[in-house]
Formats: sequence, C-alpha cells, structure tokens
Amino acid sequence: MNLPALRGHNTAVVLGLLRGREGVSRGEIAAGSGLTPQAVSKILAPLRAAGLVAEAGRGESTGGKPRTLLRLVPEAGYAAGVHLDRGRLLVLLVDLMGRRLDRVDEPLELADPAAVVERVAQAVERVAAGRPLLGVGVGCPGPLDHAAGVLHRVTGLPQWDGFPLRAGLAARTGVPVAVDKDTNAAVLAEPPGGSRSSVYVHLGSGLGAGLVLDGALYRGARTNAGEFGHQTVQLDGPRCECGNRGCLEALCLAALRAGDAPAAARLVGAGVANLVRLLDVDRVVLGGAAVLAEPAVFVREVAAELAERIPDPAWQAVPVAVAAAGEQAVAAGAAELVLAPLFGRES
Repeated sequence: MNLPALRGHNTAVVLGLLRGREGVSRGEIAAGSGLTPQAVSKILAPLRAAGLVAEAGRGESTGGKPRTLLRLVPEAGYAAGVHLDRGRLLVLLVDLMGRRLDRVDEPLELADPAAVVERVAQAVERVAAGRPLLGVGVGCPGPLDHAAGVLHRVTGLPQWDGFPLRAGLAARTGVPVAVDKDTNAAVLAEPPGGSRSSVYVHLGSGLGAGLVLDGALYRGARTNAGEFGHQTVQLDGPRCECGNRGCLEALCLAALRAGDAPAAARLVGAGVANLVRLLDVDRVVLGGAAVLAEPAVFVREVAAELAERIPDPAWQAVPVAVAAAGEQAVAAGAAELVLAPLFGRES
C-alpha cells in the first residue's frame, strides 16, 4: 500500500469518519466532513481501489433508492506497536480499527543498541507474519528527539546517547518508523473521556509523564516535556541516576524497593498535585508495572494527595484512574503513532 499517497487532510477526515463505525453512507460522510458529495466520491475511489474501504450493505430507504453503506476494511493494513522497556520487549500488532491482535512479549536487555534493533525487527516480523505492515511505532525511555528519532542521555544507559533508533529500525524493517517517549505513546492509547487536558503518569523502572493540553499531545520544543520524575522535591535527598539529588523518581523507587507502595503512591500524588496546580489538568491516569501491581493503592493515595494539596478540590475536581489499556498502554499507543495521522489525528 502506498501510504504517503493516501495521506492528505480530506482523505484523513473521510477515513476518520469510517473508523469505528459499521457502515456510513456517502451523504453522512459529506455531512460529517463538510465536503461536497462529489468530493467525497473522488476521495473514496482510490481508497476503494487500495482495499481500505468496501461496501457494507444498504441503509434504510428515506423514500428513494436505498443508500449504499461503506466501511473501513480493518485487515487492509496493520501497525506494529513496540514498548521498549528496561528488561522487557512487548510488540503488538494492531489493525486499522485499533484492535490489538497478536503479540510478542519477552525479556530484553538494552545494553547494545544495535542488538536491540535486531531483536525488535525480528519480533515485528514474527507478529506481522506476512500481513501488510504500514509502519512501526516505538515507545521507549527518554529523553529523545521525536522528530529525528534519536535517543539522548537515557538515565543509566549512556550507550544510547545519540543513537538513531528510527533510522536503524526503518532500514532493518523496510517500513516507516515513529519513535516517541513511552509516556507520550501511552497517552495515545487512552480514551479522552471528555477531558481536554490530562496527565498520564507511568511508574515502572522509572517515573515519567505524558501530557495532553487543550486536546493535543504536548511534547515541548525538544520532546523534553513530561520529565516528571526528575523534579527536585528534596534538596538534600538521595542521588538520582540522572546526577541530581532529591528527584521524585529516586524517592519513589527507593520506597518501592523498601516494599512501601503507599509511600511511593503518596510521593507520586505530591508530584501530580504540582502538575495540576501548574497546568490545571482535569484528569490523571496512572500506569506502569508498579501501579498495575497495586492499582487500588495508587488510585487511593494519589487521589488523597490531590484532595489534600489542591486549595479547592470541590471546584478543581481531578479524577484519578488506571490506564484503560493496562500493561499494553505503551505498545498500543506506539501503534497509534503510525495510524493516527492516517485518520486525521495528531500523533
């Protein structure tokens, strides 16, 4: 499939209207997109020729000829979503409807970047199993440059500094590759739930956050937004692997190593309260292995810290929930890095 040829604003709008629906008429597409029926037909022709769109039967008659309904063909293309974590590799195959299909889940050490690229490529090939792959999305620890697909000084992994992950994986797989921080990827897998500004907090081997501000994923000028774990909360605190002292991440990980999940959750809650007061987000989503091991503890303690630290919690109510996609949040969101632009969504 010639993916670049299918991209374009109006084409994306039409595909976005078809995604997630069983059958849509040309008239409904025209009404939903603001395009003329003639323009809709012109856009649909190459989509049908490419096998992305097919007929879905006939709609009810409104007095004339029954309307032909159209649907997206989910199996016309797939995306692989990769969660590249410290000690673990998770790869999901996702169809055009965003449904998660096959997966590869295996241990992986991040010691050798070139070896990691080879392992990821092999896992992608296994999960795709010859099906038409539109691209690969990768969610991994930061800091990194999303636009260039290059990692920078990942805490504890100096060998990754400057490594061109996107270029290396694209050369090995032969398909487009998108790279983003794991927390940013996870945001794309999370249903908005009516929220315009939210924060996703990920606590596993590290602590980070993904931000949605005014309905759009916010990366910052250099993809450095969301380095949530490296806010200093104790000036004379323990040394963090990043080189500073008193980072929230270092304190949280120390509490987890001591077996004190409630203390770690309260620390996360204090940091989240800082974000809520700074950015006025209206929703908090929690994810990562540490959270998923004791979700009730983290939801309870983070919510309690917010209630304690927000001056008027009744007016500035901020619900706290666990990520809907659970342990697959990063990989599922990484697949959306590939698919979202096809449907007119920012990624």
